[in-house]
Amino acid sequence: MSYKKEYDVEAAPAEKPSFVNETDSAEYVGDEGAVPAETFIIGDSFYAKTQRLAGRFGVEQRGIERVPSDERLPAGMSQIGTLWLSANMVVSAFAIGALAYPVFYLGFIDTILIIFFINILGILPVCFFSTFGPRFGLRQMVLSRFFFGWYGVKITCVGWSSVNVIVGAQLFNAVNSNMPGWAGIIVIAAATFLVTLFGYKIVHTYERYSWIPCLIIFLIVLGEFAHSGKFENIAMGVGKAEAGAALSFAASVFGFATGWTSYAADYTVYQPVGRSRKSVFLWTFAGLSFPLLFTEMLGAAVATAMAANDGDNVYMDGYGSAGIGGLLAAVLSPLGRFGQFCLVILALSIIANNCPNIYSVSLSIQLLARKSQRVPRFIWTFIGTLVYCAIAIPGYSHFESVLENFMLLIAYWLAIYEGISLSEHIFFKRGFSGYQPEIYLSKEKLPPGYAAITAFAFGVMGAVLGMAQVWFVGPIGKLCGTEFGGDIGFELAFCFSATSFCFLRYFEKKHFGR
Repeated sequence: MSYKKEYDVEAAPAEKPSFVNETDSAEYVGDEGAVPAETFIIGDSFYAKTQRLAGRFGVEQRGIERVPSDERLPAGMSQIGTLWLSANMVVSAFAIGALAYPVFYLGFIDTILIIFFINILGILPVCFFSTFGPRFGLRQMVLSRFFFGWYGVKITCVGWSSVNVIVGAQLFNAVNSNMPGWAGIIVIAAATFLVTLFGYKIVHTYERYSWIPCLIIFLIVLGEFAHSGKFENIAMGVGKAEAGAALSFAASVFGFATGWTSYAADYTVYQPVGRSRKSVFLWTFAGLSFPLLFTEMLGAAVATAMAANDGDNVYMDGYGSAGIGGLLAAVLSPLGRFGQFCLVILALSIIANNCPNIYSVSLSIQLLARKSQRVPRFIWTFIGTLVYCAIAIPGYSHFESVLENFMLLIAYWLAIYEGISLSEHIFFKRGFSGYQPEIYLSKEKLPPGYAAITAFAFGVMGAVLGMAQVWFVGPIGKLCGTEFGGDIGFELAFCFSATSFCFLRYFEKKHFGR
């Protein structure tokens, strides 16, 4: 059984995946590029059978293949903004701001300033790379082949979803102390899997509306906290200790804000080719900046109540008993049952944050090897869900350290990624005209990757020199604070990787010509 379907070769010429055998294949058009999912689900292979089964239930079958222009959706630009709005109007963003006082002992004004400026810095790369999706129809990690080469791009991570479900489980525990942390984690993970199972369209549909109840509840939290009169304008500290704490908190904020960079183009690949880059950039910026600034600043304000010395501090008691969930429960306790209902909704808000993570991780795993491409995307989604549950359940009782350490690691890795990719785009590709998207499957035409891999190692060295974590303080990081130092790992990681890449890439391109 075979058929032939013509495609716009400029937008997405057809490809024959390496795992397709003669019984699976249809008649292909073009030399290289992306093929529609239905083209390679003919036959009796495991891949073909599972893809056909998925299709019967409406599960997305497309993996990392390039999205051709005739499969783009006529969706409005607001879809981009609401996706990022829902993904960040969540309790995990609230938690980032709330940890400024109990973990870093920062004042209120300096916390607000850090949240504002570092978030703006962190989301700019996300906005920029979102503009690549409509132009090329390639997922972010596939696009990364043009920066890192065929082999250098094979890196992925599921840790952030693990951190998220811990916060949601804490909220369930604050509502019902008899509900163990592992049960809350499994509830949120299972709900996230069901949404991401059906792919891009369902994720976008869910994210289009899920921000609304969360915004309403956060406004209720704001109103209740303002009515309580428990806000404390904690004074800003001075000296090296304050500087070190501010730098470390800034690194955590940066890691959360810029954490979407490695997924950015994934959620614009179905936008029409002719979409204005400026519009995509601005819609992404609006969708990210509002929820991040609002929820983190709200968290920072609520956390100040823990500094009150009034003998019976319900906010400190709540935080001590159930973490961020207990802190929010203390704010909403005057509302009784309705307050508990609000906590449950906030716990479920984690689904909106985890959906983009798990959906994109399943795509990233397909890049690891040709064999991983033989496994349908929805199976990798399920495996990714199991992995992050396995990470989250043991980390439930150590949320603060898990969140801080993981956000810092995310900041390091993405600073390196941004240093290399932005350098390639600006200095060597010289803008969008320097790309040949049709060669994304041809490793002999892509950059060799030696410069990128070496620059990545230099970036890691910069991160190690500047980091200030509980388990290690780098020699430069130690100079930026007192006992615990101050974290400048992501700044050094970016500088080291970008500088070394520009130097090495010049000679690599001169020698290999690509």
